[in-house]
Amino acid sequence: MTQPTASYGGRPLMPAPGAPTPELRVARFRPHTRRLVWSALVVIAVAGATGYFFDNLPAGFENWMLVAAAGAVVFLFALLPFLAWWTHVYTITTRRVIERTGIFVARRRELSHVRGYTIGMRRGILQRMWGAGTLTLSNGVDAPLRLVNVPSAALVHEVLVDQVEVNQILAHRDAQPLPPGPPPPLPRR
Repeated sequence: MTQPTASYGGRPLMPAPGAPTPELRVARFRPHTRRLVWSALVVIAVAGATGYFFDNLPAGFENWMLVAAAGAVVFLFALLPFLAWWTHVYTITTRRVIERTGIFVARRRELSHVRGYTIGMRRGILQRMWGAGTLTLSNGVDAPLRLVNVPSAALVHEVLVDQVEVNQILAHRDAQPLPPGPPPPLPRR
């Protein structure tokens, strides 16, 4: 079997039969950023309210109380949701899909392309407007892996289908016995 000399469609060349295949990162992304809109509105509202009420508070309240309350609201309703979004990362490699999440306690789930899995895509009205979607990957053995609010969900779905197909072709090809090589040279006398 010979290898093509050019790569078609931007795909990398297939490795020779029996050769180890390196794991390459295909995509790395976070859930869609639209969930941070409310956090941004909270920051704007708190900044406006703090600016208006600073040095203009009723009797019995002081400015440090206002600043502390504003800081607590921003921490709870803006910073924590941002950190939760920032630490939730999906990675697609040439061998597997990895989900990492967690602010204080990291959690990691993986699903191998070689084992094969079904891909379900659900897109609500708002998700369709933003081009996002929720992908559910299920191999029938483990709990389904849900990729929630994936940006460009149709493209990610296509990439996952391609990776499963390529990995299963490579696994099938590598399971076949190698063809016999040329006979060894005869010893010279």
